[in-house]
Amino acid sequence: MFGVVLPLSFDLHMVRARNALELPPMKPAAQFALVLVTPPDLTTARALAKAALSARLIACANLIPKIESHYWWQDKMESAAEVMLVMKTRKTRLAALEQLVLARHPYDTPEFLVLPLSAGSRKYLDWLTASCR
Repeated sequence: MFGVVLPLSFDLHMVRARNALELPPMKPAAQFALVLVTPPDLTTARALAKAALSARLIACANLIPKIESHYWWQDKMESAAEVMLVMKTRKTRLAALEQLVLARHPYDTPEFLVLPLSAGSRKYLDWLTASCR
């Protein structure tokens, strides 16, 4: 009910301050995605990453070892040590990437989750575009 109303000059001051830092504008990234996959171990994660990179389906893969997953499987609560495999790709490569992961992953029902991106640094997204053919 009692809010602070800032004059328009305050908003303009903030815009000028940001521009004074000369921050490069973010580039829209709607054509890109992050893909999450949880292999059971580093050997499998490395093999999946290498296969996806070799096929130029992804620009980059990050392997985060020693995550602890808790989940329901066949009506039973389970837990397991896994690796979080984070892959950066173009949306046009998602179907082929999913096919590769499902064919090579040892689980019956492997995780394959796609997170859309909204923006990123221009140089990074240009590199991502050039890397995924």
